[in-house]
Amino acid sequence: MASRSLLTTFVKRNFWSKKKKDFGRYAIVRPGNVSEMRKIPDGIVKPSYFATGEPAEVVEHAEIKNGEEILKMRKSCVLAANILKKVGEFLEPGKTTDEIDKLVHSLTIENGAYPSPYNYRNFPKSVCTSINNVACHGIPDDRKLLNGDIINVDITVFLDGHHGDCSKSFLVGDVDDVGKNLVEATEICLHEGIEICKPGAYFRQIGAQIQQRASQLGFNVIPAFIGHGIGRYFHGPPDIYHMRNNYPGRMEPGMTFTIEPILTQGGHMIEILEDDWTAVTVDDARTAQFEHTVLILDSGVKILTLPDL
Repeated sequence: MASRSLLTTFVKRNFWSKKKKDFGRYAIVRPGNVSEMRKIPDGIVKPSYFATGEPAEVVEHAEIKNGEEILKMRKSCVLAANILKKVGEFLEPGKTTDEIDKLVHSLTIENGAYPSPYNYRNFPKSVCTSINNVACHGIPDDRKLLNGDIINVDITVFLDGHHGDCSKSFLVGDVDDVGKNLVEATEICLHEGIEICKPGAYFRQIGAQIQQRASQLGFNVIPAFIGHGIGRYFHGPPDIYHMRNNYPGRMEPGMTFTIEPILTQGGHMIEILEDDWTAVTVDDARTAQFEHTVLILDSGVKILTLPDL
């Protein structure tokens, strides 16, 4: 789940008519009806924001995790990845995003974990589902998936006191070639960003590589959403920008953080809808996003959010 710390810089309220461009064949998404929040059983260990919506952790510096903390991170990250894999097998035209939320919620609870987005800063669901022109933080509702949709499913779970975070963009049915290219390019950018990571590397190198590669592939990066440090806290330092930047600091063994670029066919401007969460492209262009949580090792980097074979 992306950090929203840059929104005040890159959000543009759209009070004028949009200049339309041809971005391919797909449906423009408007929010639907949102069902009531699902229940969290008493026996599930809950994060600090469960009751109030506001996280209590104050994290000022990128955390260096010890061996025990890394083992807990591995467990939460693998669970998130396993759930994401099952969601991919579930998706098909006609399914609603609320049904996706129900599946994610159930699988998370069944595994003794808490769905991290649930009531995080008052987010009303257990997963983010962002379709076509929804760039990030789409709220599951009663909209049915259509043939030709691109959907990003962003899953984070809180297990053994630690969060694991990952997302993937899926093709629903018959997606046009431009849409397929967008999804493929975004995954390429994610993995090239990960390849930058090693002890001593600057955090800013990730964004420079992602922006350069995205441009080469014919797409733009949406800069409003950034990756983030993660562990016993959901969001914290370091900030991981996905475009050229001057963020200070270098990577050290034991650090864990997410990399989660969002690419678009169109311009980089977004607007936030009245629900205070759903971010849509101002020009209605499609987006795609991929995300992994990574661990810096003495010898390089390890992706934590890979499913069990």
